[in-house]
Amino acid sequence: MFSWHYRIFFLFGYILPFCVGDEIVLHSSEQSANLLLDQSQDVTFYLTGSQDDGLSDAITLYFQDDNNGILKPIDNTTINQGGNVTVTLTAVKAGHVIVTAVPSIKNISFESTAFVRVDVMKSKAIDTFSTVVGWVYFVAWSISFYPQIIENFRRKSVIGLNFDFLALNVVGFSLYGCFNIGLFWIPSIQDEYFENHPQGVNPVQANDVFFAIHAVFACIITIIQCKLYQKGSQRVSRICLGILGGIFIFLVISLICSAANALSWLDFLYFCSYVKLGITLIKYMPQAFMNYRRKSTVGWSIGNILLDFTGGALSILQMLLISYNNDDWASIFGDPTKFGLGFFSILFDILFIVQHYCLYRGNLPHQELEGHNRKDSEDSEDSAASARNHQHSPQPDV
Repeated sequence: MFSWHYRIFFLFGYILPFCVGDEIVLHSSEQSANLLLDQSQDVTFYLTGSQDDGLSDAITLYFQDDNNGILKPIDNTTINQGGNVTVTLTAVKAGHVIVTAVPSIKNISFESTAFVRVDVMKSKAIDTFSTVVGWVYFVAWSISFYPQIIENFRRKSVIGLNFDFLALNVVGFSLYGCFNIGLFWIPSIQDEYFENHPQGVNPVQANDVFFAIHAVFACIITIIQCKLYQKGSQRVSRICLGILGGIFIFLVISLICSAANALSWLDFLYFCSYVKLGITLIKYMPQAFMNYRRKSTVGWSIGNILLDFTGGALSILQMLLISYNNDDWASIFGDPTKFGLGFFSILFDILFIVQHYCLYRGNLPHQELEGHNRKDSEDSEDSAASARNHQHSPQPDV
């Protein structure tokens, strides 16, 4: 029977190193893979961390996936510490699947490092076409702000552009920019996201950040035009000011809660994104009603709408292409918010197109606002002066 000092020596000499040693982590050489049907790809799994003899025995790896039938089943295998093992992923049918290697020893970390996201597609050509469609709608949406800016500059007037729409637009894109910048550039917020989604992908890419910043810039240019150019009696309505006030109070309270650690910063950014979604649902309504009230679309650039419609339609087309190619229709109908917002925006674009080309085609405003409402105010003034001169000119004797 060992004396007490031998027991203490055993405790500190053999057991304690396992408790304070480096963390043992199982890694995968790839965390994403894109495969065609019947295509294969090798992925290597390896261990890093402590080299204690206590883990010298072979460790069994059990492979689990969250979508059976996408890949050919992977047999369990063994790995020694400091070594590696390679497995082959073989696509059987289209879809998305995450393959996770689960070690037989519990004190090995693996949840956020030993996995592979696999996308199996039916056709490489469809995938390439989908990428092209994505860039086309990105460009269409990016330049859709400029027809209105050019229209305002040409007319030296912003009469016909609804200020409620502009106010909601700049607030919405500012909040969208906050969400994108936070997830793309702030490490602490990225850590929060991956803590909640250890096998997820950052939903914000560089083009998302660029689009949001560019959209805010274009809205600010338009606001400056509203200060410089003729605007008549137009102003932001009390209803819109009330909505913006409610948004401000909500976000200030959320910001205080985040600063007091009662709410995570990631959740605060999610709140910003939810407000942006709500603004998208209502921002077109003031402009559509203003066009109806004036029985005219003069001052409201149809180029903006045509480009927005093009971007929205191509966005939905890309979603359909990806869903077909990956046999993943749940990505559309399982997340109706994204699809519904895009479809809702397209419906308003169609309404504006009908107003411009059918209902009020060529109409001058029936409801006169202070200032020049006409497409070409100089031509209108010249025509009126000519008519007055003709009326007061002497008539020839009969």
